[in-house]
This record gives sequence, C-alpha cells and structure tokens, in this order.
Amino acid sequence: MPKNKPRYLMGVGTPDYLIESAIAGIDMCDCVLPTRIARNGTALTSKGKLVVRNATYERDWGVLDTECDCYTCKNYSRAYIRHLIKANEILGVRLLSIHNLRFLTKLMERVRIEIENDNLLNFKNEFYKQYGYTKE
Repeated sequence: MPKNKPRYLMGVGTPDYLIESAIAGIDMCDCVLPTRIARNGTALTSKGKLVVRNATYERDWGVLDTECDCYTCKNYSRAYIRHLIKANEILGVRLLSIHNLRFLTKLMERVRIEIENDNLLNFKNEFYKQYGYTKE
C-alpha cells in the first residue's frame, strides 16, 4: 500500500479493536457499534460496558460515566436513561448514542496524543486494565 495514502478499516468499533487498529497503522475506522449497542441499552464507559437496561440501574441516580463530558452525562442519570429505554422512548437511544460516540471520539483523541508521545503501547495496557480487558 502506498505510504502517502490513508488506511481505512470498516466495521471496527470496539475500544480494543480501535486501539489495536491504530497500533497496526490504520488511519480511519467506522462502525455502527456505538449506535447499535445504544439501541440495546448499552453504554461504553471508562470502566467497561454498562448495560443500563438492567434492573441494577433502576434507582441509580449517577451519571453513565464520571469521566465523560458529553451532553448525556452532564444532564441525565442512569435511572432516567433506563426508564427511557424500558419505555421504548427514542430519547433513551439518542442519549446513549450521544454518549457512546463521545466516548469513542475522546478515546481516539487520546490515541492520537499517545502516538505523538510514542506511548501508545503503555496507554493500551493502562486502558485495558481500567476497561476490564485481560488482553496483553
């Protein structure tokens, strides 16, 4: 492949695959994952996946992710989002989609910084540990 052309990988959207793709030299990825899992009541968080549809979150007034700066985390609780999802209100899916897209955008912003600092492999290991992955 020409070195001056961007490398594109379609269908990759999980945090671990995005990081691994960057390590492998991929420049761009796209995937329906963040919105698809939102439709199923799942949020990507700094501590791993959170299935807000679960009964555990019925009275959880905390935000989806304390480390997130998205509109959803600034304005809505897990309990309210769960209520919306359980009631099949489209707002619940939209709020989770906003959050998931922001989470992945922030992740890739960080990956860029770590590439510039020649620290991507260390970041990967730290991220996997915090996210709950056991990959090496």
